[in-house]
Amino acid sequence: MQSLPLGFRMTGLRCGIKPAADKLDLTLIVADEDATAAGVYTQNLVYAAPVAIDRERTPSRRARAVVVNSGNANACTGQRGLDDARRMAQVTAEAIGVEAEQVLVMSTGVIGQFLPMDKIEAGVRNAASQLGHTGEDFVLAARGICTTDKSHKIATREFQLAGRTVRIAGMAKGAGMIGPRMATMLAVIMTDARLEPIDAQYALSEAVNESFNCISVDGHMSTNDTVLLLASGAAMDEPLPSSEGFVFFRELRELCVELAKQIPDDGEGASHLMCIHVRGCISDADARRIAQTVAESPLVKTAVAGNDPNWGRIVSAAGYAGVSFDPDRLELRLNGTLLYRDGAPQPFDDPAVSRSMRESRETRIELNLHLGGAEANFWASDLTHEYVRINADYRT
Repeated sequence: MQSLPLGFRMTGLRCGIKPAADKLDLTLIVADEDATAAGVYTQNLVYAAPVAIDRERTPSRRARAVVVNSGNANACTGQRGLDDARRMAQVTAEAIGVEAEQVLVMSTGVIGQFLPMDKIEAGVRNAASQLGHTGEDFVLAARGICTTDKSHKIATREFQLAGRTVRIAGMAKGAGMIGPRMATMLAVIMTDARLEPIDAQYALSEAVNESFNCISVDGHMSTNDTVLLLASGAAMDEPLPSSEGFVFFRELRELCVELAKQIPDDGEGASHLMCIHVRGCISDADARRIAQTVAESPLVKTAVAGNDPNWGRIVSAAGYAGVSFDPDRLELRLNGTLLYRDGAPQPFDDPAVSRSMRESRETRIELNLHLGGAEANFWASDLTHEYVRINADYRT
């Protein structure tokens, strides 16, 4: 792991929201000084109390802390839910000595249940006394935001920017109720670059659009989706010059893509990560629409789960995506093997392609429309019996 951004301390612990004794369920991230803040949130009309609170606060563009609980979404909980989210921020502010308006709140878990505020308040106070800046602290914080995830999700970057060494580190969670439009996923990204608020928001929005908005497990948009970016500025004396903006954006985008891909790869019950690349389109929007349609087709997902190179399902899904193209010019490759071209199947070794799917975690689906230069990537999990079991038994 590369070194963490300067100017942040963090930890994760168990406060007792989840019944399992080995599951962490609370995370606290604190900036030593005022940090530039940016946020991207769910587009669901039904959104959780923490989303409402953070939407009120991120326009100020300054934050000192993020507090996260997992195991309870605090969604569809009315005025009490809003009061509880504000109370989480207030308790955190008191514990670390800042203003409540400088604290952002995130929650994830079961919808429609009230937060156990006694446990959360005690957990926040404990977390405030355990903050650190080590790799272990980073991993604890990443574990504290997980729900049905099989593993925590982290990524780091270190690079030169305006003559200084700059770092970005991010953590994310998500395995079900995934997308697109971020899905039931939370992410907190920290950097020690010094960013102007407008630049931070633009960079985050664009990076999210090319990463967290391009993933799917089950196509179900969540009430709690939140991605936050905090920039401490501790590595730089002056704000990032515009001439260096692309360098920062490139690193942020790559980190977001790395985090985003980990989510469907860890999708509930997933046995494959589907990597869909659509090119040769008239527009990027057309390419993404086709890629998303293929990614969310239950028949494509189950074929991949069964290691079945059933190319007809893929071609059919592309055809109903709502994008105009000439089927006779469409080309399809699966794990590099040509399956379909010029409106007809191509000869291929079916058992060999099936074996390539079985022996690799990633299944690469490549579609070329041969119409233009636009392209898009999309990442999704397959659909297995285990996904059904997990979600059938989620509350019972």
